[in-house]
Amino acid sequence: MRIDKLLSNAGAGSRKEVKKLLKNGIVTVNDQVVKDPKTQIDPEKDVVMISGEVVDYKEYVYFLMNKPDGVISATEDFFEKTVLDLLDESDRVRSPFPVGRLDKDTEGLLLLTNDGGLAHHLLSPKKHVPKTYFAVVKGEVTEQDAEDFRKGVVLDDGYKTKPASLNIIKSGMMSDIELTITEGKFHQVKRMFAAVGKKVVYLKRISMGPLTLDENLKPGEYRELTEEEIETLRQYEAEDFL
Repeated sequence: MRIDKLLSNAGAGSRKEVKKLLKNGIVTVNDQVVKDPKTQIDPEKDVVMISGEVVDYKEYVYFLMNKPDGVISATEDFFEKTVLDLLDESDRVRSPFPVGRLDKDTEGLLLLTNDGGLAHHLLSPKKHVPKTYFAVVKGEVTEQDAEDFRKGVVLDDGYKTKPASLNIIKSGMMSDIELTITEGKFHQVKRMFAAVGKKVVYLKRISMGPLTLDENLKPGEYRELTEEEIETLRQYEAEDFL
């Protein structure tokens, strides 16, 4: 790996800023000053330091975000604020991207990573990764709705959804529910309730696969996954949930 790429990925700055660090002679590899940004190094064996401090390099980063309302799940947009705009610059330089998407007005759990293999696994339709949402629904949600969801409902485009688990927390003119689905069609939760004559007025994802939303994270806040969470994701990636 090139030294400039490693430093940039480690959060030392943009490629341009990293070149300045190298030019200033404050970067060492195995105690030897390195100025050439094209210098090849082995992250597993070589000790890289900036001004005497060891660079903690990680190939992949994993961020758990509580996505707020009004922000889109994209890496860039000319008109809208994206989830990447919520990250610190030192984290953005690692080039993470959102795993899947949440609608602009939907809050809750969003995983961001630069681990393409893991993202592919979690998004693969063949894996049927469960995703659970909390929703406030306008209209009385009934056990008949739950039964319909268990069988699968037909959306406005004629598609019949896979079986889903609907837990009614409170039923009334405004109902509180939790819904677990194993697919990710466009606006799926909203369209499922529309199929039974009701309207979702608030939606938040609270879990995805083995990950659960951290209640300590306020909307717009994020944190790195713990080692335990990463290990759980790795085990989950290796299993088959068909």
